[in-house]
Amino acid sequence: MTDAPPDVIRTLRAAGCVFAEEEADLLAEAAPDRAALDALVARRVAGMPLEHLLGHVEFGGLRLAVSSGVFVPRRRTEAVVHEAAALVRARGAAPIVVDLCSGAGAIAAALAEDLRRGGGPLPADLHATEIDPVAAECARRNLAPYGGEVHTGDLDAPLPPHLRGRVDVLVANVPYVPTGAIARMPPEARDHEPRRALDGGPDGLDVARRFVAAAPLWLAPSGSMLIETSERQAPVLAQEVTGHGLDPRIVVDDDLEATVVIGTAPGP
Repeated sequence: MTDAPPDVIRTLRAAGCVFAEEEADLLAEAAPDRAALDALVARRVAGMPLEHLLGHVEFGGLRLAVSSGVFVPRRRTEAVVHEAAALVRARGAAPIVVDLCSGAGAIAAALAEDLRRGGGPLPADLHATEIDPVAAECARRNLAPYGGEVHTGDLDAPLPPHLRGRVDVLVANVPYVPTGAIARMPPEARDHEPRRALDGGPDGLDVARRFVAAAPLWLAPSGSMLIETSERQAPVLAQEVTGHGLDPRIVVDDDLEATVVIGTAPGP
């Protein structure tokens, strides 16, 4: 049973919100009074992402901070977390984990929490990079409980040099939407999330190629890189992985409708 005013539910439903009742409850919980609730509803009807209005997103069993204008982590990205956790547990030692293009730090935070809850080895070192200062500040808040360190800058450029050749798990959810497809994205993403967090260039793989090219510099022997992509792009990206001396593997998670490309460095 919803506690939100019925007229709010009707307004959200008329605006095309599929989960109008749930959204109404969340907005009502976040608003201190009716005037504030009406203002939130008006912004939601205008297309602002629900997560930006609430200031948080549910991801990997966590409530993570997201500010207005910051990329909102999608549930399908939890597939990267699941695969990374399995790799960490297989290594059996406290890992060094790095999340590049981390946005709000969702993958790194959820991975650390997955390992904590599941009894796996906790990260000996946890790092994230993010080029956008607002998103980087969200990442600092989200990684603080796990001792994570966030570096502001492009891709691997701001990482401390002492991590070279020592990273056990290198993860990323880089932009992979082809430039020509941006206009067909839902308005709440297209109009309210930073374009550089969405636009992957002509074939969607510009930043992904840079990530794969950088990975061998940072990975420890037998360490792995993991990157989210589309099922159509995965074979092309796997070839890039091979070209940079890593052993590729493609994982498709049907439940999450997600595709992850994994590249593993040669052993010692």
